[in-house]
Amino acid sequence: MTPSSPNTLFRFHIDRWLTLITRGAAIISAAVVLLVVAFLAMESWPALRDIGLRRFLTDESWHPLSGSFNLVPMITGTALTTTGALLIAVPLGISSAVFGQFYAPPWMAVWHRRLVELLAGIPSVVFGLWGLVVLVPLLAPLGGSGQSLLAATLVLSLMIVPTIALTSHSALSSVPHELIAGGAALGLQRWAIVWRIALPAGKAGIKTGLLLATCRALGETMAVLMLAGNVPRMPDSVVSPIRTLTANIALEMGYATSEHRAILFVSGLVLLSVVSLFVLVIDFVGGWKNA
Repeated sequence: MTPSSPNTLFRFHIDRWLTLITRGAAIISAAVVLLVVAFLAMESWPALRDIGLRRFLTDESWHPLSGSFNLVPMITGTALTTTGALLIAVPLGISSAVFGQFYAPPWMAVWHRRLVELLAGIPSVVFGLWGLVVLVPLLAPLGGSGQSLLAATLVLSLMIVPTIALTSHSALSSVPHELIAGGAALGLQRWAIVWRIALPAGKAGIKTGLLLATCRALGETMAVLMLAGNVPRMPDSVVSPIRTLTANIALEMGYATSEHRAILFVSGLVLLSVVSLFVLVIDFVGGWKNA
């Protein structure tokens, strides 16, 4: 036996144990997701069987105790708040990452990142309280009480900016220095290096950040519940009150029984389906562009 044989055997056992551990963790993760889907489907089945999908889209309104089960206003409210928050947060988050990586002095970049990390750690209920005390009174002169689609969208955008900023910063910082130096050697200005080299090279990480931010926006409950007004009807302006799917579940699950409870699980199943569809579309588009 050579002297290196014990070390080789040790590394072989370590690799085998790590393979088993990581494989087991992957199986457990997949099993948890499947169990959640199965649980939602099982709890939703009585409503899907007795009421059917069509009525969730065609009933006149959402009054489950009176036999009216229209989920379209909540689906619309969820889509509008998420889309609006992304339209605001995406340019802010990516610009924040670009500033910290390419434009800020080193000392400022460190403190800028710490402030963004601090913003990411603020609980959603604190965002909701701030929006309720500060933002809602400012929006009230525009119409209504101030608790509206606009208030929920603005606060939701603040909540997802750190996710986009931090993941984009990590993606940009992982761009090989040789690419940046090569662009500078070719005489490209800083904005051209960012736009033509850094952002395309870091697009995979930036896309992951956008995906995480979108999923958080879709699933946010407390801040949106406090700021959106919680009226289950279609909005006719940005200052109209709305209700999202997550807020609907949080508001009514405490007293829902039988059929009403099953319909709330249908809301959760719809939300999970939307998130899954979004992830599949992002993966498909990314794979198609890389093909």
